[in-house]
Amino acid sequence: MIMSRIEAPRDEATGTLTDRLLAGLPAEAVLTDPDVTGAYAHDMASFCPAGAPAVVVLPRTVEQVQHVMRVASELRVPVVPQGARSGLSGAANASDGCIVLSLTKMDRILEISPVDRIAVVEPGVINATLSRAVEEHGLYYPPDPSSWEMCTIGGNIGTGSGGLCCVKYGVTAEYVLGLDVVLADGRLMSTGRRTAKGVAGYDLTRLFVGSEGSLGIVVRAVLALKPKPPGQLVLAAEFPSAATACDAVCRIMEGGHVPSLLELMDRTTVKAVNDLARMGLPETTEALLLAAFDTPDPAADLAAVGALCEAAGATEVVPAEDAAESEMLLKARRLSLTALEAVKGTTMIDDVCVPRSQLAAMLEGVERIAAKYGLTIGVCAHAGDGNTHPTVCFDAQDDDESRRARESFDEIMALGLELGGTITGEHGVGVLKKEWLAREIGPVGLEMQRSVKQAFDPLGILNPGKLF
Repeated sequence: MIMSRIEAPRDEATGTLTDRLLAGLPAEAVLTDPDVTGAYAHDMASFCPAGAPAVVVLPRTVEQVQHVMRVASELRVPVVPQGARSGLSGAANASDGCIVLSLTKMDRILEISPVDRIAVVEPGVINATLSRAVEEHGLYYPPDPSSWEMCTIGGNIGTGSGGLCCVKYGVTAEYVLGLDVVLADGRLMSTGRRTAKGVAGYDLTRLFVGSEGSLGIVVRAVLALKPKPPGQLVLAAEFPSAATACDAVCRIMEGGHVPSLLELMDRTTVKAVNDLARMGLPETTEALLLAAFDTPDPAADLAAVGALCEAAGATEVVPAEDAAESEMLLKARRLSLTALEAVKGTTMIDDVCVPRSQLAAMLEGVERIAAKYGLTIGVCAHAGDGNTHPTVCFDAQDDDESRRARESFDEIMALGLELGGTITGEHGVGVLKKEWLAREIGPVGLEMQRSVKQAFDPLGILNPGKLF
């Protein structure tokens, strides 16, 4: 229905579309040069097809977004919302003839309220920019994806992003109190609240979080903030096997500890980081566990967790003595994905989340899959919440290796479901995982989700081809 909308030649149709857009937008906000628009065609995911957009629009106001959606609705043109395009599932990939709606110019922090502990922001605000701004008020915005220096709040909301601190503070969805959303027909709707509590009606706010721009365009968000915690201290523990490291994770969580961070790197990832940055990490280790606490007495918490690591079989436990040492230890974890990409040049980063009790089985299964396909697959994980990132390293110029990479990726997702997990903990579904979403939620769940999509987007113009 969407792709058959244009009967006239494409250049004539594109001209009509551009003219209609320019009637309500400044000229600099409408990009039509194919050499420029092509740069907006896709995000950072591998194996995800992308089309050629007819036009890229960079609005600065809510009214301009409404104008774009009215034109798109009248002409039946698909609209693909985008943030920084740092996503890893193809959710921001263009479709042929679409309007790419880049929200990066809507980048104002509209309000920070220390009393109400909220921030009101536009979707193009960079995550790190918001974090630093609220810190000046003694506040803290916890969600911190690894791409926090470039990813936008709108993108975080669209994909339901997580980060390193989720084990204690939770994911993006838990901090979105209210939204202003431009619907497919250009109407503006407000959801949620500014108050600490509120249960009036269906929770439409939560519905939009993770919807990947398929239900509406988020143009403003009310975000919950927390008091700024004390500086954290980090502990590193080496283990002779992934199983013993995962046992330590289970002991820590069962013991009632609440680390601000609990991350795991397998031996492949440790080696990759050493090869890239010469950090001197112990390559004899089979797994490296990083734990952090931002409590009033983090040293005591680290000592308790260190004892649990030793009881689980850790060969060495090294607690940091200050913030500088802590940051040095965390640098290795932050370099993990960059280091794995350097192994072969291309990576597929999986995002399978399993119950903590199944974490060891997940890592052992990934190791078997790597051997089966003859590939390097490194695993770094938000171990505290069971969110693993098996990263398949391959040469994209080698057709056979690319095929094996894709097959291994799918097998990892199948393993995650078999262990009672989910196909994505924080990266979203996009194009990459939409057939796996159908497997996870089942035919009835899929039917209901499509019904929700139909209610909000009856013409099917919002980010078509994503999710399902």
